[in-house]
Formats: sequence, structure tokens, C-alpha cells
Amino acid sequence: MKNLSPGLQSHLDDGTTTLSWCWRISRADGMALGFTDHDRSLAFDGTAFEPESGFAASEIRSGSDLSVDAQDATGVLTSDRITETDILDGRWDNAAVELWRVNWADTSQRVLLRRGAVGQIRRGRMAFVAEVRSLAHVLGQTVGRTFQAGCDAALGDARCGIDLENTIYRGTGLVTDLLRDRAFMASGLSGFDAGWFTSGTLTWTSGANAGRVTEVLAHGVDGSIATLTLLEAPVRAVAEGDGFIARAGCDKRIATCSAKFANVANFRGFPNIPGQDAVLRYASQDGGHEGNVL
Repeated sequence: MKNLSPGLQSHLDDGTTTLSWCWRISRADGMALGFTDHDRSLAFDGTAFEPESGFAASEIRSGSDLSVDAQDATGVLTSDRITETDILDGRWDNAAVELWRVNWADTSQRVLLRRGAVGQIRRGRMAFVAEVRSLAHVLGQTVGRTFQAGCDAALGDARCGIDLENTIYRGTGLVTDLLRDRAFMASGLSGFDAGWFTSGTLTWTSGANAGRVTEVLAHGVDGSIATLTLLEAPVRAVAEGDGFIARAGCDKRIATCSAKFANVANFRGFPNIPGQDAVLRYASQDGGHEGNVL
């Protein structure tokens, strides 16, 4: 049950209301954006709510169990604060959302109806549909460790202990030739073996993608020239001369942890636990199925 302010309750009891919907979206980069379905700008709590932004909300799907409540927000790419590039860039992913019911004649009379986060975004030529999930979606996330053969630590974090800023694991380069939308040749990485940056990260330091981080799918070497293939094509086109920093990658296997990083003491996997083949073993005379201790 929502607790309404005396002013808003009096306004609702009056029978003739001046109500509007307001959405406040707080992106991961710290920017807070406001939108409203009213025909003029509203402002409260330090946020300006832009009118006629193209935002339209569907009905709220809600249940009494712990399932994730959801609502779709449809928008047209007419606001200069909503760009297709930002959507492709992931700037709206998992952004915090607040849905307010506001008396547009007196914005001090308002109530916060629900909180959530931006989920799946479907894009078209001139419009997008963003799923707004309730806070119950957090309950569906994996918490704690899982028993698996591979390491569950992120390379370079506190549990791993590897310093990715060490020049052994970090290299700077320049794009010399474009091969495809997500593959290019680069100079400056001649001191690294092929595959060193596979599954690692690449941070753009100049060009249209400056400041953005992407994952490296493959790393090849041909003489002094390296070939890098990214997991996804950058939102903005890569150009010759763009600079970047590449950091080493890890495939999460204990053999790689030992040979490449000499860091087995911090390995966070369970390489010796029986796999699914052990569950399916049966007694046999051809060896390997005698029922002995694994």
C-alpha cells in the first residue's frame, strides 16, 4: 500500500484530477534523464522531465508471487537524449527506472509507484521498446560460487590477483588496416605471442570509440603485425590510426593459469571434480568402468 501525501490525497478525493506519468532513468554512467507524457516540461528532485518525448507505457503486468513484474516503455527516437547509438552502445542497459504519478499542476503532489531496471531493448528504424523489470528480477541472479572445472574469478580482480596494468599483460597499439567491421590489423603488439589477448579486453584510447571497452575474440600474429578480431563490431566505425590498449585474456583453465600467469595458487575453479561422464559410468570389462575410486 502506498502512503500518499495529504495534498495528493486531497487532489484525488476532489474527483477532477490533473495527473501525469513521469519516468526517471538513471544510467550507469551517472546521467539521470526524465520523461513525461504531459505536454509541458515538469521538474522535481533536481530532474527535468522532458515532454512529448515519445515515451508511452504499456499496462503493468504484476502478480502476487515472486515472478518478475514487467512493463514495456515504447519510445520514438525524437528526443536528442535518446539516440540509437547510445542504445547500441549499452548505455541504457540495466538502467534504474522510477515510475511516478504526479499532479502536473503541483509537482509537490506525487507518489513513487514502482522501481525497476531496463531489461531487453528491441529496436526498429525509428522506435524502440524497452522492458522495465521490477526489482524481483534481482532474485533470479546467481549469488555465490558455483562448483565448476573452470575458474570463476574475473581476470585481474581481487580474487585473481593478476595486475593487468603490468606491461607483461598490457600492450598499446594502433589500427593500421581494416579487415572487416570487427577485425583489423594493428602495430605495437609485436612483443606478444599469438593468442595472448584472446578473451581479453581492448580499450579504445582515441577515435570515435574512445573510452569504450570491448572483448577480443581472437589474436593472431604475422611478423610484426597483429590481427585482432573483436567479439562484437563497435557501434562507431573503427578508422586507421585509432589507438587502443589491449589486455591479456584467460580461458579459465588451470593449465593456462599455470603456464601463462603462474597463478595456480589463486585459481578459483575445481579442475579435479568428476564430470558428467563419471555419473554415466557403468561396470565393464574393457577398462575404465570397474567402479574404482575416481
